[in-house]
Amino acid sequence: MTFPVTLLENLIFRFPMPLNVETRDPAAVQRRVAQNYWRMFPTGDQGFVARVFPWALDCFDGRHPEYRAIDARYHDLEHTLQGTLCFSTLLLRRAEAGASPWVCEETFQLGLLAILLHDTGYLKRLDDTEGTGAKYTATHVNRSCDFAERLLVQHGFTSRQIRAVQNMIRCTGLGVNVAAIPFETEEERLTGFALGTADLLGQMAAPDYIDKLPILFEEFAESAAFNAGRGGGGQVFSSVDDLMRKTPGFWANYVRPKVERDFQGIYRFLSDPGSERNEYIELIEANLTRLQRQLAKAA
Repeated sequence: MTFPVTLLENLIFRFPMPLNVETRDPAAVQRRVAQNYWRMFPTGDQGFVARVFPWALDCFDGRHPEYRAIDARYHDLEHTLQGTLCFSTLLLRRAEAGASPWVCEETFQLGLLAILLHDTGYLKRLDDTEGTGAKYTATHVNRSCDFAERLLVQHGFTSRQIRAVQNMIRCTGLGVNVAAIPFETEEERLTGFALGTADLLGQMAAPDYIDKLPILFEEFAESAAFNAGRGGGGQVFSSVDDLMRKTPGFWANYVRPKVERDFQGIYRFLSDPGSERNEYIELIEANLTRLQRQLAKAA
C-alpha cells in the first residue's frame, strides 16, 4: 500500500517531530518513513518504502512460510518500528544539514532494510515450540544476519548489497566492536552507525520504555535459562528491581558513550532544525528521571 504525500502533508512535516508518530501503527510509521525518503530523494524510487515494509510486517505477523509470528514481548514489531522511525529521521536531518559524506539512495535503502530486519533473529521456525524468541537474545544478531541473507536473496539483492545489510545489522549487537565490522565504504559505515544509534535511542525514548522494563527482564531471564544448559552465560540481572536500578547506569555508562564515541555522535542530527533541542535525548532523560523517582518512592 502506498501513501501519497500531499502539499498539505509536506507543509505539516516540513520540520517533523518524529515521536508524534504512533509506533504501534505500522501504517503511520511507513507513511512517515516514505515522507522522509521523498524529501531525501525526490527523484528517486518512490515505491521502495511501500515495497519493503510488507516484507518485515509479513515476517513479524506470521505470514512467512517458515517462521512463526514474533512472540518476544519486548523485541516485537513496535520495537523495530521505533528504530526505523528514528533511523529515517536521523539520516533525513543529517542530509538537510548538508553533512558529508552524502548517503546515496542505494545505501539508504540498504540501511532501511537492515533496521527493518535487525531483530528477525528473535523469530522462531514453525517447528520451534519451546518458549519464546527471547531465548535467542544472545545469538539474535547473527540469526538476523542469516535471516536477512535468505530473504534478500529471494528478492534479487546482490552479495555485496547483502553484506552491507549484514554489516549494518551487526552495529546493533551489545558490546560489539564496531571497528572490527568489515564495512566496504565510509558511507556504509556511517549508515550502520545511524542504525545502531536508532536502535538504542528509539526504544529508550518511547513513552512506555520504563513500563516495559519488566518485560525486558523476562526476556533476559528466558535467554539465560535457555543458554544455561548450552554452555552460555548466566542471568545478568537478579530481579526486575535490579534491572531497573541499573538502567540509569546503562544509559550513562554504555549507551551515551557508545553513541558519542563508537557511533561518532551522529545522534546530534536528531536535533530539531534550527535549534539545539534533541527530542530523543530529552525524552530519554525524562524517562530516567521518572524511573529514579519511582525507585526513590519504593526505597
